[in-house]
Amino acid sequence: MQTRYLYYLTHINPKDYGMDFFDHTDIPAPEKGVLLISDPFLPDSNFERSVVLLCEHNAEGSLGFVLNKQSNLLLSDMMADFEEAENQVFIGGPVEQNTLHFIHKIPDLEGSICIQENLYWGGDFEHLKTLVSNQLVPASDIRFFIGYSGWSEGQLQREIEANGWIVHNRVRSNLVFDSSPEELWKVALQDMGGRFKMFSNYPADPRLN
Repeated sequence: MQTRYLYYLTHINPKDYGMDFFDHTDIPAPEKGVLLISDPFLPDSNFERSVVLLCEHNAEGSLGFVLNKQSNLLLSDMMADFEEAENQVFIGGPVEQNTLHFIHKIPDLEGSICIQENLYWGGDFEHLKTLVSNQLVPASDIRFFIGYSGWSEGQLQREIEANGWIVHNRVRSNLVFDSSPEELWKVALQDMGGRFKMFSNYPADPRLN
């Protein structure tokens, strides 16, 4: 990755409140295609109650897109080539918000990268425009983002070890595309089962419980 985002998270440690039950350091390591679910105690405004699809993770760093933060823009507001597109544009993260990115369920889109089964990242934009303008793919099979979320070398692993993120490694395209953005954080935790179902109902500030 040429672009690195040096943003270090600070959050409440659940052990400070006698809540060892909420320690989740025994979950999977990050890799391409997992969901990063923000810890219930994370107060950072960029990532509070966010779910990030991790599209790249290697020795140089990590890159992903926040799936559940909608902007007030439609794709048609931003690009004349998509005048009929009613796709809501999402805020993929705080990095380079003057850039447009997309994920999709189009296996034959030229240049796309497979993230998980039936889930792809990027590809030939001209090819995409042709498919959309000729109504060869449904708009619901594409998700557009302005900006992205990024971590420098080793940063994401440190944040996970500090209980900043919960890693969901059983990602399915329907979880990404069919879940309501307002409910995705909760739905993703419930999908993990076990004690994470309790996470989904936990207040943003444990001191207010």
